[in-house]
Amino acid sequence: MTETGKGKGRLTRRARLMRSARSIAAVAVVLSLATPQAFAQYNGMSMRTGPSINVGPRININPNIRPHVGHDGYDRVRPRPRPYIVREYDDGPPPDYYDDLPPKQRKKNQPSKSAGKKKSAPVAADDTYVAKEVLIEIAGNPTEAQADQIARRHRLTRVQSQNFSLTNSTFFRWRISDRRSVDTVVRELVAGGNVKAAQRNNIFKLQQNASPAAAKSEGDPVQYALTKMRLPEAHALSVGADVTIAVIDSGIDVTHPELAGVITGTFDALNNGEGPHPHGTSIAGVIASHARLMGTAPSSHLLAIRAFGSQKSGAESTSFLILKSLDYALAKNARIINMSFAGPHDPAMERGLAAAAAKGIVLVAAAGNAGVTSPPLYPAADRNVIAVSATDQSDRLFAQSNRGSYVAISAPGVDILSPAPDGKYQMSSGTSLSAAYVSGVAALIIARNPEISSADVRATLTSTARDLGPKGRDDQFGAGQADAFSAVSAVTPAPVAAASDNASSR
Repeated sequence: MTETGKGKGRLTRRARLMRSARSIAAVAVVLSLATPQAFAQYNGMSMRTGPSINVGPRININPNIRPHVGHDGYDRVRPRPRPYIVREYDDGPPPDYYDDLPPKQRKKNQPSKSAGKKKSAPVAADDTYVAKEVLIEIAGNPTEAQADQIARRHRLTRVQSQNFSLTNSTFFRWRISDRRSVDTVVRELVAGGNVKAAQRNNIFKLQQNASPAAAKSEGDPVQYALTKMRLPEAHALSVGADVTIAVIDSGIDVTHPELAGVITGTFDALNNGEGPHPHGTSIAGVIASHARLMGTAPSSHLLAIRAFGSQKSGAESTSFLILKSLDYALAKNARIINMSFAGPHDPAMERGLAAAAAKGIVLVAAAGNAGVTSPPLYPAADRNVIAVSATDQSDRLFAQSNRGSYVAISAPGVDILSPAPDGKYQMSSGTSLSAAYVSGVAALIIARNPEISSADVRATLTSTARDLGPKGRDDQFGAGQADAFSAVSAVTPAPVAAASDNASSR
């Protein structure tokens, strides 16, 4: 036996194990000699023996048995654990594997409960459409029984419906109450053959970046866009009198001094009582301001249409709400529809815009603020829409502005001073503002000659634009920056008699 300095006077663990092994061996020898015959042979004597007594089989030492010292100091015999091989995707060693380790080592080496389990990466939610909703178009004006039959057949719950006179159809917004995906339900509806069309209820977002640090509540603004677009000179020829522009946007502060007297109609597609919003108020102001600021078409009439509600990520709307807004704009005889928002391609909206264009309505939209890598955004990329990109005070393209062959024209859209709710003002940037400027110039053209077609309005805007960037048309600026004075000057005024007749008819 050996002793250590620290454990002096006590047996080492190795010595204790050896002693325990010798003890077990000695017991085995004694038991092996326990029969009477063996006892007699051992003493060298021959003696008569009585009946044999069965004491059981011989005890052999199991090589897999080893002594084990418990926490109470007594030796115990425990089986040696089987070797454990770790394999991929295994749940870990047997529960008792770590029992033979000292407490500290056992706690250190034992895996956590989550060991061996693969963590799945979180799936990002798709924010381009409304989850668990589907938009369905049915020809004509179906009865309640017809609609309910389709809903029962496809296990859907009706949320809302709207008859759209332009396409002679009715749109239904239905909710999916089970675990089917939106695209699965769309395929089922189309395959069923009882609907004209079915699609996602897509989400659209406003295209403006407010700059609170540069916001001003009062003072004389510096509106560089007036000079860039030669608006004061254009206003000598036209101020957009009596031209109705529908602004499909977030809530507009109709009480703002800049907009006094220009709001001739309001429509709340959301119908939830939400108040005015900075984006909608700003867009309306760029078009028709006439107090401290100078709007593009200060004598135009605005339809304030609220289709966008406030969300954490900004004001948003859906296909269904925008279709309702388009229907209202057409019912109120809007000549121009400003759409300062962007989103994915939408078949239902495409049909609605085509119907509006066929009625001679000028459609203007923001190209989008998703930058150079973005795919085309809608409704700007629609063939019936005038897509507008944004420029800054130095005639450079707004860094976040979308590019593409669908861009028709550009206009100022960086650091634009415009109205804000509660009688305030704000500085903002984005293609939303650029679209509003072009809508205003379109109003100047139409007021100059009310008989002009929507195709001629587009041709006038692009042919008179001031070329920027590479010579000729390009994917950044389109035909160039809108020039209000050149555009209005290029339009032949309507005869005075015709203008008087139009005025009396109204």
